[in-house]
Amino acid sequence: MQVFHHISSLRAELAKARREGKRIGFVPTMGNLHDAHLALVKQAQRSCDVVVVSIFVNRLQFGLNEDWDKYPRTLAVDTAKLEGVNCDFLFCPEETEMYPNGMDEQTRVIVPAMTDVLCGASRPGHFEGVTTVVSKLFNIVQPDEAVFGVKDFQQLAVIRRMVEDLCMPVQISAGEIYREDDGLALSSRNGFITDDERPRVSQLNRTLNWVGEQVKAGRRDFLALQNEGRKQIEEAGFKVDYLEICNSRTLKPAADDDREMTVLGAMYTEGARLIDNISLEIV
Repeated sequence: MQVFHHISSLRAELAKARREGKRIGFVPTMGNLHDAHLALVKQAQRSCDVVVVSIFVNRLQFGLNEDWDKYPRTLAVDTAKLEGVNCDFLFCPEETEMYPNGMDEQTRVIVPAMTDVLCGASRPGHFEGVTTVVSKLFNIVQPDEAVFGVKDFQQLAVIRRMVEDLCMPVQISAGEIYREDDGLALSSRNGFITDDERPRVSQLNRTLNWVGEQVKAGRRDFLALQNEGRKQIEEAGFKVDYLEICNSRTLKPAADDDREMTVLGAMYTEGARLIDNISLEIV
């Protein structure tokens, strides 16, 4: 695996691959890699000739009181894991390489749709940071395909909208959610869960599945269902950020006649904010 810290050297190497007609896949990450990240790499490898993974903890998408300083940085371990799955290129730039003019004067990419609800409501500016850095990474790598995990369902939807609106020539693919045996979705922030909380945190996934089963059984009193679900999570000892039943395409509140719905939830533990979702197709 070749490791790059500078845009110019990565672009030069990718230009060679492009001249050889190779299809380029891309998996952007913030590091602290786990099996779900590696599954995205393997997914990209199945449809692409060359796969690039980026590791960059993007300060632009963290709020004032969020965990940028303590976000785990494990580059040596991450590098070994990527080598273990035969990744081709690793791009791990410094902040000055990504934002050479500083972040205060950085040109921003804003997607007005779908960014002020759910995670966007409690994390103002978060998706502006995401879409700005992802658009920069797309310009640097110029991938044919980029793979994102569906655990961050809203992020995936926002990036798809950005690519559509800006006519970016990149295919966006979704990777499935990887879970622990009790249903907890794999996440870099799971390391912040305390030992006392760990047996209870799967309540988020259990509640989302319960709501989904109720919807599939015919319940359409969505507001009541959401309130019942929130109560389940609170009774397990956690603070709910949101629990919403949404149209899978627009992320607007689900309507009675919607056939594709996603139940999305976020809750706070003592040291982490966890998100999860399940999608439904009503036949």
